[in-house]
Amino acid sequence: MTYRFGVFEFDADRKELRKNGRAAAIEPQPGKALALLLSRAGEVVSREELRDAVWGQDTHVDFDRGLAYCVSQVRAALGDSGDNPRFVQTIPKQGFKFIAPVAHTGGDAAPPGDGRSRLPIPFGMRAAIAILVAGLAMAWLVSRPRVEPPPSNRTIIGVSIFDNETGNAEYDRLVAGLSDLVVEHLTKIAPDRIAVVGNAAILRQPRNIRNLKAVAQNLKADYVLLGQLQNGETGLRFITHFIHLSDETHLRANRLTMKDGGVAGLEDAVVQEFERAVREHVLKTATPQDLKSLNGPAN
Repeated sequence: MTYRFGVFEFDADRKELRKNGRAAAIEPQPGKALALLLSRAGEVVSREELRDAVWGQDTHVDFDRGLAYCVSQVRAALGDSGDNPRFVQTIPKQGFKFIAPVAHTGGDAAPPGDGRSRLPIPFGMRAAIAILVAGLAMAWLVSRPRVEPPPSNRTIIGVSIFDNETGNAEYDRLVAGLSDLVVEHLTKIAPDRIAVVGNAAILRQPRNIRNLKAVAQNLKADYVLLGQLQNGETGLRFITHFIHLSDETHLRANRLTMKDGGVAGLEDAVVQEFERAVREHVLKTATPQDLKSLNGPAN
């Protein structure tokens, strides 16, 4: 069964995802979750149903953390956001729903909620349509503007999915979203000088199996950013790491402690800390916050 939605196409049998006709990375377990969500598009799929589809009833795993990882991987592969979803919506205390329009091929059953009958298209008409589509595609290929490849001299920075080490699954979504927020922010700083990678499967692996040498080799990355949310003496803290991959040395590491012991202000603090590290060690410039502190308060 093949599903089509937006610019994506997903082969549910092979668990292969394509975007604009090109292969897009998705790991096997998130692929199973996506297959179930697509097969039930428009319906709420419970957390238990996803667990059975991904791991089965006889497999014992850290279900909450594993499910949060799977859903975050699905969203990452689709460029989706839990806060403003276009594809996968969280239904509090129930499960998840695939909310985008879905078409499918390779099966007789219609998608859920689609009770319309489908009329057969004569062979001659199908052939004419195929020729027309091929002609339009060729015209577009000839007339489209040339897209130049990215400069080879850009510094590549990988942003690994951050880790929730508090033991509280309620923070899984926050921590996963933090890494995506850092990627989004860093891509805007100096796109002509740095390339930021955050969606590669190798960057989405949990900390216990993460391999920095593999990150360097697979992505040709120069640096990688890591982060962990932990329980501190007075509340939550977030540890940031800025690592030079060629020798795996820490160029910058910091412990961010929230004033109230909670998560208020955490997003801004993490983003600013990683921007400061990138500007200091890669771009050799100061952050806007640093410049403001050097110049003093405005008169």
